[in-house]
Amino acid sequence: METTTDNGKNVAIIAYIFFIGWVIALLMNNEKKTSLGSYHLRQSLGIMCVGVILVIITWIVGIWILSTIINLAIFVFWLLGFLSAIQGEMKPVPVFGEQFQEWFKGI
Repeated sequence: METTTDNGKNVAIIAYIFFIGWVIALLMNNEKKTSLGSYHLRQSLGIMCVGVILVIITWIVGIWILSTIINLAIFVFWLLGFLSAIQGEMKPVPVFGEQFQEWFKGI
């Protein structure tokens, strides 16, 4: 696995563009694996998974203000990950970022 290359940075950025971007980034990274691309694929997947789980929980509970706060937090995590990818850095997102690296280490 290479460290930082243009391909790795492109994969890292594309990984944050919705689910279809994540799939495209995964395919690109599988062609030529980079540590930066793999790192951000794991971060992005983790943000998506946690976001879906929390949205489902807030729908079940039915508390509108909680849903709004969670959506805002997920957006902030996405933005922090995206900015880290643009800068070519491997900074974990707050709260679960380190766990995402462990949970999705197969990527």
